[in-house]
Amino acid sequence: MASDRKLFNFEEVEKHDKTKDCWLIISGKVYDVTSFMDDHPGGDEVLLSATRKDATNDFEDVGHSDSARETMKEYCIGEIDESTVPAKRTHIPPQQPNYNHDKTPEFIIKILQFLVPLLILGLAFVVRHYTKKE
Repeated sequence: MASDRKLFNFEEVEKHDKTKDCWLIISGKVYDVTSFMDDHPGGDEVLLSATRKDATNDFEDVGHSDSARETMKEYCIGEIDESTVPAKRTHIPPQQPNYNHDKTPEFIIKILQFLVPLLILGLAFVVRHYTKKE
């Protein structure tokens, strides 16, 4: 990388997230791909979806050719200050302790949660009473 390449912080790079002004972070480098938007084989939507984050995984998951990797060099404008890139957020789905698979109304579920243990207890009492040896 030439010595005239700049070190960018994440806040500066994430501002460039439009078709007419698009920068990407890939493998620690910053790429201004604005002039490549119309030529990208996957379309400009693919590039736009990779903005405002570290797009390294997005880039690597596609399996770009050696030719594509070579072409990238002409769009590189600097490096990212890794200390300014936010930690990756992991999606944690909301907890659903009593997921209602069959869409039974909630009040019926509550009644059954109350009655079933009572019915089991009552059944145990009846069985014990009638099987009791005298």
